[in-house]
Amino acid sequence: MNGGEALDLAREAMWVLVTMAAPVMLVGLAVGVVIGILQALTQIQETTLVFVPKILAVFTALILFMPFMAASMSGLMTIIVQKIIAQ
Repeated sequence: MNGGEALDLAREAMWVLVTMAAPVMLVGLAVGVVIGILQALTQIQETTLVFVPKILAVFTALILFMPFMAASMSGLMTIIVQKIIAQ
């Protein structure tokens, strides 16, 4: 494997990382914004009000997006194995 192939593989791995993390991070962001707006409107500044719904939403998103994440990782592993076999 030369340097170009290694860079392509690293780029593909980074792209898989971003596509796996993005849905969960976006769910956490959306829940955080909604809770922040709710706190601003009601002037309730309870710290646990921020963390509990966000944690529940992130865990739910992890469970829902787990098949997509597994498929992405499996696809990357297939690419890696094909590169190993080709040599």
